[in-house]
Amino acid sequence: MVCSISLGGKPIEEGSSCFIIAEIGANHNRSYDLALRHIDAAVEAGADAVKFQIYSADSLYSKKTPHHSGYDKNLHTLISEIETPRHWLPDLASYCKEKGILFFATPFDHKAVDELDELSDFFKIASFEIVDLDLLGYCASKGKPMIISTGLANMEEIQDAYITCRNAGNEQIVFLQCASVYPAPAHIMNLRSMETIRRAFGTAVGLSDHTPGVHVSVAAVAMGASVVEKHFTLDRSMEGPDHPFAIEPGELKELVRQIRDVESAMGDGRKLGPSEEEMEFYHKARRSLHARCDIPAGTVITEDMICCKRPGYGIAPKHSDLVKGRVAKVDIEADQWIGWEMI
Repeated sequence: MVCSISLGGKPIEEGSSCFIIAEIGANHNRSYDLALRHIDAAVEAGADAVKFQIYSADSLYSKKTPHHSGYDKNLHTLISEIETPRHWLPDLASYCKEKGILFFATPFDHKAVDELDELSDFFKIASFEIVDLDLLGYCASKGKPMIISTGLANMEEIQDAYITCRNAGNEQIVFLQCASVYPAPAHIMNLRSMETIRRAFGTAVGLSDHTPGVHVSVAAVAMGASVVEKHFTLDRSMEGPDHPFAIEPGELKELVRQIRDVESAMGDGRKLGPSEEEMEFYHKARRSLHARCDIPAGTVITEDMICCKRPGYGIAPKHSDLVKGRVAKVDIEADQWIGWEMI
């Protein structure tokens, strides 16, 4: 059975609305004003939360890290240039509270965990950090819900993370399926693995989505994702490693709209007949028994005197055998639907 948790007071469980995270990450380009403008755009789009990333290049990457083919700069230099200034954190959290959106961030070191513990009701662990069980355990020891991305991870590594959280006394876990490529092609997303993880560990599941567009995230919600995280930017043409694969404000708004539409469309699974909105078609566009020709009162009705056509105000077609052989009580004109009171 999936453990019920909440993120900032919003329940994360089957039947609840998907928790939508607008991932700002490093797209603030170290401009506080730009960070606030991203928050405003997320609020306007209807996201539930915004997320930042809190790391320091010196504690994250060795300066000896080999060059990555996807970037012009070495990774240590790149990260040092996009670090979120930590003195922003209280003000960012306060601004989010003022705007009515939840604030949280991904910590990449123990200091960041402590800093964020004072400002947010839950944590996020990035895919690359899932093997840092010391960081994971320290974060889990704070007793707050843990959103853990599983990009690159196999089931053994996910199990290690799960056991680490439980050993810290924390079972409030959401695992996010993720493909750690930026952007990620749709064919490696493996959305069905969400159900595999949910069944294996009894946790809520979701998607951290780096694919272009919003359709993969929407599909994930239809498949049971309780949380969706998506990078966004005010402008994909801005300089920075995360801007090119992020969605823009209009797309974020469309993501929220489509997710809410899909949730509304899921229903409760019961098949009870027409909805209130369908009732006019139920009566006017369904078929019922009609007179094929004029049937004078007193006539014994035969098969060739009746037909099946719209509207559905008459006797249901399945009862045609009960109509045959009966006597017309009134004159029935050709093309008139036949009701039980007429025979």
